[in-house]
Amino acid sequence: MMKKLVISSALLSALALAGTAHAYQAEVGASAGLIDPDNGSSSGSFGVDGTYYFNPVQTRNAPLAEAAFLDRASNVNAHYNYSEIGDDEVSKYGAGIEYFIPNSDFYVSGNIGRQDIDFDRGGDLDTTLYGAEVGYLPVPGFLVALGVKGYDNDNDNGVDPTLRAKYVTQIGGKDINLEAGAAFGDLDEYNLAADYFIDKTFSVGADYYNNDLTDNNEFGINARKFFNQQVSLEGRVGFGEVGNNDYNRFGIAAKYRF
Repeated sequence: MMKKLVISSALLSALALAGTAHAYQAEVGASAGLIDPDNGSSSGSFGVDGTYYFNPVQTRNAPLAEAAFLDRASNVNAHYNYSEIGDDEVSKYGAGIEYFIPNSDFYVSGNIGRQDIDFDRGGDLDTTLYGAEVGYLPVPGFLVALGVKGYDNDNDNGVDPTLRAKYVTQIGGKDINLEAGAAFGDLDEYNLAADYFIDKTFSVGADYYNNDLTDNNEFGINARKFFNQQVSLEGRVGFGEVGNNDYNRFGIAAKYRF
């Protein structure tokens, strides 16, 4: 009798978990944006991206936007983005991999990409971009990673060290996501971001980016909403400056999981 009760309890627990957990193995997205500078004409952009996870991602009771990170889901990903800056055309594309080493708290990642600029006045500039990281998760939901970030084109090249941290936790019963990153040396850039989850499907956040090499800084606010387990929509408004030219940036993105 006791054995039957134990088996029944185990089966009921498994069914309950299956009823509340939702899994997905891929995510695809599309985005569009507009940059409106104080000096100069407005320009637009669009992009597509995709991620494939080696194993199904279990969402369980995690905020949906952070389910893959909390599940330590190894993946490969790719993206493409086209934008106009003034009368110049810029194409960026690349691919990467994130790998959470099984049965350990270590993480590695790598990426490679390319940026092609076609100048309206004639000529072009093609730049190869690459990066790699080694990370460690001292506690669940907290990642610290060290790496390098480099670029190479016909005019210049460079490689700089990077430091990044990400922490998904709870405060007062609500989920939050905190991120910070920096590149040192010639790039001399850093970024900060924070997201507050009103519930598991809806978040609002803010971010900041600064790069001394390009004399660019930008502050943004954003929101993301999952309408169901598969479909989400997010928007962002940015307020930035390049040199002495202020600009506003508007963006929207939709993603689908399956």
